[in-house]
Amino acid sequence: MKKAFLLGMVLATVALPGVALADDPNDPAMRSSAARARDREAIRQLNLREAARVRERDARYAQGWADTRAYGAGSRGGYDDDGGANASYARSRAQYERELASWRHAVAACQAGNYDYCAR
Repeated sequence: MKKAFLLGMVLATVALPGVALADDPNDPAMRSSAARARDREAIRQLNLREAARVRERDARYAQGWADTRAYGAGSRGGYDDDGGANASYARSRAQYERELASWRHAVAACQAGNYDYCAR
C-alpha cells in the first residue's frame, strides 16, 4: 500500500510540470497574434469535430430508442395477449405463494409440537 502511494506521488510530481505549462499565458510561442489565431482556429476545428461526433452519436441513440419503442408498441415485446410474460409471471407468483403458505403451515405446526412437520 505504501509503495503504491509513493509511486502515485512520484508520477504526480513528474506529470505536474507538464500540466502547469499546458495553458501558460507567457508561452513564448504564443506571443504573436498570428500564433494565437492559429491556436484559436485549431481549437475551434477540434470543437467542431467533437460536436459533429456527438451529434452523430446522439442521432444513433435516438434512432435506437425509437426502434425500441416501435418494437414494444407493435408486438408487445414478443408476447401474445393470451399468455405471455404477465400470465407466466402470475403463474409463477401463485406457485410461490402456495409454497410459502405450505412452509408457514409446517413451521407453525412444528412450533406447536407436531414434530412430523419439523423434518420438511
